[in-house]
Amino acid sequence: MSPAFRAMEVEPRAKGVLLEPFVHQVGGHSCVLHFNETTLCKPLIPREHQFYETLPAEMRKFTPQYKGVVSARFEEDEDRNLCLIAYPLKGDHGTLDSVDNSDCEPKSKLLRWTNKKHHVLETEKSPKDWVRQHRKEEKMKSHKLGEEFEWLKKSEVLYYNVEKKGNVSSQLKHYNPWSVKCHQQQLQRMKENAKHRNQYKFILLENLTSRYEMPCVLDLKMGTRQHGDDASEEKAANQIRKCQQSTSAVIGVRVCGMQVYQAGSGQLMFMNKYHGRKLSVQGFKEALYQFFHNGRYLRRELLGPVLKKLTELKAVLERQESYRFYSSSLLVIYDGKERPEVALDSDAEDLEDLSEESADESAGAYAFKPIGASSVDVRMIDFAHTTCRLYGEDSVVHEGQDAGYIFGLQSLIDIVTEINEESGE
Repeated sequence: MSPAFRAMEVEPRAKGVLLEPFVHQVGGHSCVLHFNETTLCKPLIPREHQFYETLPAEMRKFTPQYKGVVSARFEEDEDRNLCLIAYPLKGDHGTLDSVDNSDCEPKSKLLRWTNKKHHVLETEKSPKDWVRQHRKEEKMKSHKLGEEFEWLKKSEVLYYNVEKKGNVSSQLKHYNPWSVKCHQQQLQRMKENAKHRNQYKFILLENLTSRYEMPCVLDLKMGTRQHGDDASEEKAANQIRKCQQSTSAVIGVRVCGMQVYQAGSGQLMFMNKYHGRKLSVQGFKEALYQFFHNGRYLRRELLGPVLKKLTELKAVLERQESYRFYSSSLLVIYDGKERPEVALDSDAEDLEDLSEESADESAGAYAFKPIGASSVDVRMIDFAHTTCRLYGEDSVVHEGQDAGYIFGLQSLIDIVTEINEESGE
């Protein structure tokens, strides 16, 4: 499949897909949107797009699958709400057709521009009054968004009760504060530019949380340096300061966001990047421990698979010449769904996966069996500031491996190993 990156026009009769907030985004500032259950999209940044099209084969298992490029534009639905709709790029007919859209919002719910007119008179206002009122509303929304952003910075760790019934993702649409913030800010910026430009390109990426019922997500900012080679002096100084004032400078990694389900209380805990920056090395270790703890016991069966993947990734990156993954993040994901109870007299095949801890904590004739212990996922994301000698236009060409990122990986391996050993005593 060719993404036809240079094409800008959309097919006039192409089927559109409604883009919605991705509810499991816990970090970063670029808005990630839900395309369908297995696919996400985010604004196309040329450097990141170039990375996904040229990344080494051995790195693909540690990055989301790249699925191409789409064009998006604002349209109104039947209630005159602005919606962001994705279309295939002209000359790239397979981009949307090759992705399963069966779970997407039906097109009938969206405005059909050919058979619906704008009824300004319904508001009993003249066009000028309507425009004036619209600008006033947008200004109020912008002000409200600023207030919410300040509240988010103050409320760095939040807990939300999750209902036992209903779809978790639909509940998180109202609960995940970071996802809401990123989505609102992105749409606000795009709407403000819509009068000059109403066409945007997005890259399609694998939804890494799609196979988990209750995704627990840890976003780690990796490396001892975050600014790209093209950063202004002010931007570089700001990023250097953030690194120096956080665990990035000491151990090469810091918490950028977290979402973890605590089965003991039925709550979701969110931690944002502002809290992550304040953590000491001991605080970072405690946050990592909390990520793997479900409120009743430590999910020890996850630690071995995580260590295995981190070690494999470290070996892969040590073989990459001249890459620098500035400001890149590492995601750790697992399913926080409570372990189902199984009878102790079940078949031996069913019980062989029982951990020592769950057996010790069993009561009566039942014990908890780990579900999907090996399904924990570790992936690199966010490559807007990645550089490599393959990128011929870069003014700076680095030699050797990305020592800062690898240092952060080794620190992470050491801390997870320490947690595993201490919990086994």
